[in-house]
Amino acid sequence: MTQTFSASGTPATPKYAHVVRRAIADGLLGSSQPVVGFLDPQGVRNSVDALREAFAGAPQVLHTFAAKASPLVPVLRLLASYGMGCEVASPGELRLAVDAGFAPSTIVLDSPAKTREEIRLALALGIAVNADSLDELRRIGTLRSSNSASVIGLRVNPQVGGGAIGAMSTATATSKFGVALRDPGARAAVVRAFAEHPWLTRLHSHVGSQGCPLDLLAAGVAETYRLAEEINAHLGERRITSLDIGGGLPVNFADDEVRPTHGDYVTALRTAVPDLFDGRYALVTEFGRSLLAKNGFIGALVEYTKDAGGRRIALTHAGAQTATRTVLMPGAWPLRVGAFGPDGQPKNGPLLAQDIAGPCCFAGDVVAYAQELPELREGDFVVLYDTGAYYFSAPWAYNSLPRPAVYGFRTTDGGDGHGGVRFAPVRDAQTLESIAAENGLGHADALVRLGGVNSDVHGEVGSAFA
Repeated sequence: MTQTFSASGTPATPKYAHVVRRAIADGLLGSSQPVVGFLDPQGVRNSVDALREAFAGAPQVLHTFAAKASPLVPVLRLLASYGMGCEVASPGELRLAVDAGFAPSTIVLDSPAKTREEIRLALALGIAVNADSLDELRRIGTLRSSNSASVIGLRVNPQVGGGAIGAMSTATATSKFGVALRDPGARAAVVRAFAEHPWLTRLHSHVGSQGCPLDLLAAGVAETYRLAEEINAHLGERRITSLDIGGGLPVNFADDEVRPTHGDYVTALRTAVPDLFDGRYALVTEFGRSLLAKNGFIGALVEYTKDAGGRRIALTHAGAQTATRTVLMPGAWPLRVGAFGPDGQPKNGPLLAQDIAGPCCFAGDVVAYAQELPELREGDFVVLYDTGAYYFSAPWAYNSLPRPAVYGFRTTDGGDGHGGVRFAPVRDAQTLESIAAENGLGHADALVRLGGVNSDVHGEVGSAFA
């Protein structure tokens, strides 16, 4: 995608341009911090409000945030302050959700490979647990006390098919998630499981996320709803009282417009499952990317430019270490790029096709190919838009590159760029000392000693790293 231009041929003011300008002026983005993530908490608030408004017709609904989309504690605490719950899928995410202040009753634990210790902890805290298989359900039964406050659910795979991105589709015939409902005997086994475990009261399904059309997402919910009705009818009582319908609303990365909206999704649900909102079942959602993606961006310094094979290449500090999915799957995860000068002003001038490359030491570390932008030069900046979810909050440690700093921002003049912008630190940039420590510095001699070798090698921190 190209930078947006007006009818006169001059660049229209890109979204968040005033924030980029202020961050450079304040020294938050520059040579000392050449790649930084930024997040707009008011934008996040607006997204949460839109989600709530879309589901206003549901008498009972708990909206949880998928922590994997941004496990940063200040982000999680912000969402908790907005009344959200939290969906977690690992011991680390569970710890972060608790530290962020989510009440245990608003946390849901999902994962296809929960350990006994994870399950014990969740049950002790009163956190809801969705079993991913019948074997896991039996394990939960052996660990659960009779007075546990945890809601227990079972994840099913409705096997309704996949979307445009296979890796993001979780309801295919061979998906690793949930009990595959259309496999021989599986549906009957699920019904038996509810008959045998009176404490099993929730069904869970999640069809996928990016690349999945709304009708596919709704079809998975409809299949889960029909199964709940079948189980309750078979048992002659309202055993299943809630449905966890997952999240996965895809995000438009082509421009600034939010589409599809959560309202569009609810419309699709009402078409596919007319009775879903009648109050018979409490609902749980697990949205992540759709709440944050368009409320954040990455800014990066252009360190060098060069020409190779007739192509202009801008070497920046935003590459696979932060835009991992885009670099490894560029066709599935394309990003828009904005060009800014050293002063933070949007660049003007003739458009030139340029590759926007990153700092990682492999040839495919390119976040955008042949991007048509005003010519980039050393000392300029690029902005990667719609990166508020996953990108700067789930960095890849390739080449031991430091994790970037992240800042929240608030515009104090209505966003027209003529007033102030306030910043608040969300995560400090990773230090070289931290990189050394997490790569085993404290055990530097362990293998030498294990091998019985006498070594006179002694690493010391020189003045360059002091």
